[in-house]
Amino acid sequence: MSKPDTTALTVRALRAVGVEVPMTYALGTSRATIARAPLLLVDLDTEEGVTGRAYLFCYLPAAAPAIATMLDEVLAVTRGERVAPVDLWAKLAKRFALIGVQGIVRMAMAAFDVACWDALAQAAGLPLARLVGAQPTRIPAYNSCGLGLMPTDKLAGEAEKLMAGGFKAVKLRLGYATLREDLAALAAVRSHVPDGTHIMVDYNQALSVAEALARGRALDQEGIYWLEEPIRHDDYAGAGRLARELSVPIQIGENFSEPHSMAAALAAGACDYVMPDLERIGGVTGWQRAAGLAAAHRIEMSSHLFPEVSAHLLAATPTRHWLEWVDWAAAIVEEPLRVEDGYAVVPERPGNGLVWNQKAVEKYRM
Repeated sequence: MSKPDTTALTVRALRAVGVEVPMTYALGTSRATIARAPLLLVDLDTEEGVTGRAYLFCYLPAAAPAIATMLDEVLAVTRGERVAPVDLWAKLAKRFALIGVQGIVRMAMAAFDVACWDALAQAAGLPLARLVGAQPTRIPAYNSCGLGLMPTDKLAGEAEKLMAGGFKAVKLRLGYATLREDLAALAAVRSHVPDGTHIMVDYNQALSVAEALARGRALDQEGIYWLEEPIRHDDYAGAGRLARELSVPIQIGENFSEPHSMAAALAAGACDYVMPDLERIGGVTGWQRAAGLAAAHRIEMSSHLFPEVSAHLLAATPTRHWLEWVDWAAAIVEEPLRVEDGYAVVPERPGNGLVWNQKAVEKYRM
C-alpha cells in the first residue's frame, strides 16, 4: 500500500466508545474522590484509510454519551472536508458560536482536533513531535497518580510506591479542614520519599483568597515546588495577589478554556507557571497557540493529564517544564508511555502513539 498523500486526507467518520478504567490509586481531592477513570475513546476515519485517535477524560460517566452526541454534530459539519485542523477548528467554532465553545462542545472539538493531528502524523510517517517541529525527546515527569486526601499513614505508604520508575517529583493533593492537617500530610509524604524529591501541591480550588494566603504563607516555609489552583480557577485577580504576596510559585491552567483564557490570566499576572489541559485549551491546535503565549511571556509551561499526547507537544514547547504523568489510559492502549529515570520517553512511532487494546476496551466498555 502506498503512503497516503498527507495533503489529501479527508474526514470520513467519527467513532466514540466510552470506557471506565479502574485507577491504580483512588484519587481523593477537595472536590471528589475518583476510583475509576471515565474515558471517551475517539477514532477519526479518513477516506484514505488512515485512522487518527484521541481520548477524553470525562470526569463523570454520564458526560461520555453527551460528548459522543456532540461528536456526531462535529462530523456533520466536517464530513468530506480536508483534514486541516486549524481550518476545521475555525469552521466548528463558527458553527457552535451561539451555544458557545465551552464544556462538552469544546471537549468534542478538542478530541477531533487531536485525532486530526494524529492522522496527519501517521500519514506523514512521523511522530507527532516531529510533525509539529521537534525531535522526540525525554521530558521530565512527575507522578500524579495518587496522594489524594487520606489518613497520613496511608499517604506515607503510597508515596513510597509512587517513586517506582525513578520519579523525582510527585503531586500531593491538599485541602484538609485545617492547615495543621495539610502540614501533617506534607510531612508524611516528605518523610517517605528520597531527599531532593520535588513535591507539587494541588488544592483543586478549595480555598478562599484569604485562606490561601494564610496557608500559602505557612507553605512558603516548607519548600514545596509549586502551589496549584488554591482558589477558584477563574479568579485571576485573586491568583495575582497570591503570586505577588507568596514566595512559592503559583501554578494554574488546567481550566484555561482556549488560549484567550490563558492570555487573560497572564495579563493579570495570575501565576508563575501554566499547565494547559488538551481537552480544554483546544487540542493540539490550542496547545500550540498556548505555547506561543507562554514563550512570549517567558513563563514555563507544563501539561495537565493526557501524557501520551502531551509528551509530544511538550517536546515542541519552547518553555517546556513538567509532564503530569498518570497511568489512567495505560490499560486500554497497546503501548503505554514509558517513563525511565523520571523522564517520559516520547516514542518514535508515527502519530501520537495511541493505539487501542481492543480486548481491554471491550472489558472496560461502559
